[in-house]
Amino acid sequence: MLEALTGTGLAASAGLNAYIPLMVMGLLARYTDVINLPGGWTWLTNGWVLLILAVLLAVEVVADKVPVVDHANDVVQTVVRPTAGGLAFGAGSSAQTVTVSDPGSFFGSHQWVPVAAGVLIALCVHGVKAAARPVVNVSTAGFGAPVASTVEDIGSVLMSILAILMPVLVLVGIGLLIWGAISVARRRRRKRAIAASGTGHPFG
Repeated sequence: MLEALTGTGLAASAGLNAYIPLMVMGLLARYTDVINLPGGWTWLTNGWVLLILAVLLAVEVVADKVPVVDHANDVVQTVVRPTAGGLAFGAGSSAQTVTVSDPGSFFGSHQWVPVAAGVLIALCVHGVKAAARPVVNVSTAGFGAPVASTVEDIGSVLMSILAILMPVLVLVGIGLLIWGAISVARRRRRKRAIAASGTGHPFG
Protein backbone atom coordinates (compact mmCIF):
# COMPACT_ATOMS: atom_id res chain seq x y z
CA MET A 1 0.00 0.00 0.00
CA LEU A 2 2.92 2.37 0.52
CA GLU A 3 3.46 2.47 -3.25
CA ALA A 4 -0.13 3.66 -3.69
CA LEU A 5 0.27 6.32 -0.99
CA THR A 6 3.52 7.55 -2.52
CA GLY A 7 1.92 7.81 -5.95
CA THR A 8 -1.23 9.42 -4.55
CA GLY A 9 0.74 12.07 -2.69
CA LEU A 10 2.83 12.93 -5.75
CA ALA A 11 -0.23 13.09 -8.00
CA ALA A 12 -2.11 15.30 -5.52
CA SER A 13 0.96 17.52 -5.37
CA ALA A 14 0.89 17.81 -9.17
CA GLY A 15 -2.74 18.90 -8.95
CA LEU A 16 -1.54 21.94 -6.99
CA ASN A 17 1.60 22.57 -9.05
CA ALA A 18 2.49 20.42 -12.04
CA TYR A 19 6.24 20.80 -11.86
CA ILE A 20 7.10 20.56 -8.16
CA PRO A 21 6.68 16.77 -7.66
CA LEU A 22 8.57 16.00 -10.88
CA MET A 23 11.42 18.29 -9.80
CA VAL A 24 11.48 16.86 -6.28
CA MET A 25 11.76 13.32 -7.61
CA GLY A 26 14.35 14.27 -10.20
CA LEU A 27 16.54 16.18 -7.77
CA LEU A 28 16.33 13.58 -5.01
CA ALA A 29 17.09 10.76 -7.45
CA ARG A 30 20.00 12.67 -9.00
CA TYR A 31 21.70 13.92 -5.85
CA THR A 32 20.64 11.51 -3.07
CA ASP A 33 19.90 7.85 -2.41
CA VAL A 34 16.45 8.59 -0.98
CA ILE A 35 14.71 7.46 -4.16
CA ASN A 36 15.82 5.22 -7.02
CA LEU A 37 13.74 5.66 -10.15
CA PRO A 38 13.15 2.65 -12.42
CA GLY A 39 14.76 2.60 -15.83
CA GLY A 40 11.79 4.07 -17.68
CA TRP A 41 11.75 7.16 -15.46
CA THR A 42 15.45 8.04 -15.13
CA TRP A 43 14.96 10.84 -17.66
CA LEU A 44 13.63 12.89 -14.74
CA THR A 45 17.21 13.09 -13.43
CA ASN A 46 18.58 14.56 -16.66
CA GLY A 47 20.08 18.02 -16.18
CA TRP A 48 18.26 19.52 -19.17
CA VAL A 49 14.93 18.10 -18.02
CA LEU A 50 15.45 19.58 -14.54
CA LEU A 51 16.39 22.94 -16.09
CA ILE A 52 13.24 22.97 -18.24
CA LEU A 53 11.11 22.03 -15.23
CA ALA A 54 12.74 24.84 -13.23
CA VAL A 55 11.91 27.40 -15.94
CA LEU A 56 8.32 26.17 -16.24
CA LEU A 57 8.00 26.21 -12.46
CA ALA A 58 9.20 29.82 -12.33
CA VAL A 59 6.60 30.84 -14.92
CA GLU A 60 3.88 28.94 -13.06
CA VAL A 61 4.81 30.47 -9.69
CA VAL A 62 4.57 34.02 -11.07
CA ALA A 63 1.46 33.53 -13.22
CA ASP A 64 -0.48 31.82 -10.44
CA LYS A 65 -0.09 34.81 -8.12
CA VAL A 66 -1.62 37.44 -10.42
CA PRO A 67 -5.43 37.81 -10.37
CA VAL A 68 -7.08 37.13 -13.76
CA VAL A 69 -3.80 35.71 -15.06
CA ASP A 70 -4.17 32.91 -12.52
CA HIS A 71 -7.52 31.97 -14.05
CA ALA A 72 -6.02 31.78 -17.55
CA ASN A 73 -3.18 29.74 -16.11
CA ASP A 74 -5.65 27.32 -14.50
CA VAL A 75 -7.34 26.81 -17.87
CA VAL A 76 -4.02 25.87 -19.47
CA GLN A 77 -3.06 23.72 -16.49
CA THR A 78 -6.26 21.67 -16.88
CA VAL A 79 -4.24 19.56 -19.30
CA VAL A 80 -0.77 20.01 -17.82
CA ARG A 81 -1.46 19.14 -14.16
CA PRO A 82 -3.30 15.84 -14.78
CA THR A 83 -0.55 14.83 -17.22
CA ALA A 84 2.10 15.64 -14.61
CA GLY A 85 0.03 13.77 -12.03
CA GLY A 86 0.04 10.66 -14.19
CA LEU A 87 3.81 10.89 -14.66
CA ALA A 88 4.40 11.55 -10.97
CA PHE A 89 2.19 8.65 -9.82
CA GLY A 90 3.74 6.30 -12.37
CA ALA A 91 7.31 7.21 -11.47
CA GLY A 92 6.78 7.46 -7.72
CA SER A 93 4.82 4.26 -7.28
CA SER A 94 7.34 2.33 -9.39
CA ALA A 95 10.39 3.70 -7.59
CA GLN A 96 12.33 2.21 -4.73
CA THR A 97 12.42 4.60 -1.79
CA VAL A 98 13.48 4.49 1.85
CA THR A 99 10.00 3.17 2.69
CA VAL A 100 9.21 1.04 -0.39
CA SER A 101 11.59 -1.81 -1.13
CA ASP A 102 9.46 -3.78 -3.64
CA PRO A 103 7.54 -1.24 -5.74
CA GLY A 104 6.42 -3.76 -8.33
CA SER A 105 4.46 -5.86 -5.86
CA PHE A 106 1.40 -3.60 -5.68
CA PHE A 107 0.57 -2.80 -9.30
CA GLY A 108 2.15 -5.83 -10.93
CA SER A 109 2.38 -5.68 -14.71
CA HIS A 110 -0.51 -3.24 -15.19
CA GLN A 111 1.76 -0.25 -15.78
CA TRP A 112 -1.05 1.93 -17.13
CA VAL A 113 -3.01 1.72 -13.85
CA PRO A 114 -0.80 4.06 -11.77
CA VAL A 115 -0.57 6.56 -14.62
CA ALA A 116 -4.36 6.62 -15.05
CA ALA A 117 -4.84 6.90 -11.28
CA GLY A 118 -2.41 9.82 -11.16
CA VAL A 119 -4.26 11.63 -13.94
CA LEU A 120 -7.60 11.32 -12.10
CA ILE A 121 -6.19 12.35 -8.71
CA ALA A 122 -4.37 15.38 -10.11
CA LEU A 123 -7.46 16.39 -12.12
CA CYS A 124 -9.64 16.29 -9.00
CA VAL A 125 -7.18 18.37 -6.97
CA HIS A 126 -6.77 20.81 -9.85
CA GLY A 127 -10.54 21.14 -10.06
CA VAL A 128 -10.75 22.10 -6.39
CA LYS A 129 -7.89 24.58 -6.78
CA ALA A 130 -9.41 26.16 -9.90
CA ALA A 131 -12.84 26.42 -8.25
CA ALA A 132 -11.44 27.92 -5.05
CA ARG A 133 -9.33 30.64 -6.65
CA PRO A 134 -12.22 32.80 -7.98
CA VAL A 135 -13.83 32.64 -4.52
CA VAL A 136 -10.57 33.84 -2.95
CA ASN A 137 -10.09 36.58 -5.55
CA VAL A 138 -13.61 37.95 -5.22
CA SER A 139 -13.71 37.83 -1.42
CA THR A 140 -10.32 39.56 -1.07
CA ALA A 141 -10.47 41.90 -4.10
CA GLY A 142 -7.57 39.96 -5.62
CA PHE A 143 -5.18 40.46 -2.70
CA GLY A 144 -5.60 36.86 -1.55
CA ALA A 145 -4.30 35.35 -4.79
CA PRO A 146 -0.57 35.56 -3.93
CA VAL A 147 -1.21 34.21 -0.43
CA ALA A 148 -3.35 31.31 -1.65
CA SER A 149 -0.85 30.49 -4.39
CA THR A 150 2.07 30.52 -1.97
CA VAL A 151 0.21 28.20 0.41
CA GLU A 152 -0.53 25.84 -2.50
CA ASP A 153 3.13 25.84 -3.59
CA ILE A 154 4.31 25.07 -0.05
CA GLY A 155 1.65 22.37 0.24
CA SER A 156 2.83 20.85 -3.04
CA VAL A 157 6.45 20.72 -1.84
CA LEU A 158 5.50 19.21 1.52
CA MET A 159 3.16 16.66 -0.06
CA SER A 160 5.88 15.58 -2.51
CA ILE A 161 8.49 15.13 0.22
CA LEU A 162 6.09 13.32 2.55
CA ALA A 163 4.98 11.03 -0.28
CA ILE A 164 8.57 9.86 -0.68
CA LEU A 165 9.82 9.88 2.92
CA MET A 166 6.66 9.28 5.00
CA PRO A 167 3.85 8.16 2.67
CA VAL A 168 1.49 7.32 5.55
CA LEU A 169 1.23 11.05 6.31
CA VAL A 170 -0.12 11.58 2.81
CA LEU A 171 -3.47 10.56 4.29
CA VAL A 172 -3.40 13.73 6.39
CA GLY A 173 -2.76 15.83 3.29
CA ILE A 174 -5.57 14.12 1.41
CA GLY A 175 -7.88 14.77 4.36
CA LEU A 176 -7.02 18.47 4.25
CA LEU A 177 -7.68 18.58 0.50
CA ILE A 178 -11.09 16.94 1.00
CA TRP A 179 -11.90 19.43 3.76
CA GLY A 180 -10.87 22.25 1.42
CA ALA A 181 -13.09 20.89 -1.36
CA ILE A 182 -16.08 20.75 0.98
CA SER A 183 -15.41 24.30 2.21
CA VAL A 184 -15.19 25.63 -1.35
CA ALA A 185 -18.41 23.87 -2.34
CA ARG A 186 -20.23 25.35 0.66
CA ARG A 187 -18.96 28.86 -0.05
CA ARG A 188 -19.95 28.68 -3.70
CA ARG A 189 -23.40 27.36 -2.77
CA ARG A 190 -23.84 30.13 -0.19
CA LYS A 191 -22.72 32.73 -2.72
CA ARG A 192 -25.22 31.49 -5.31
CA ALA A 193 -27.98 31.48 -2.71
CA ILE A 194 -27.23 35.09 -1.77
CA ALA A 195 -27.12 36.12 -5.44
CA ALA A 196 -30.43 34.36 -6.13
CA SER A 197 -31.99 36.02 -3.11
CA GLY A 198 -30.82 39.42 -4.28
CA THR A 199 -32.21 38.81 -7.77
CA GLY A 200 -35.55 37.67 -6.44
CA HIS A 201 -35.95 40.67 -4.17
CA PRO A 202 -34.33 43.65 -5.93
CA PHE A 203 -35.78 46.11 -3.41
CA GLY A 204 -35.24 43.89 -0.33
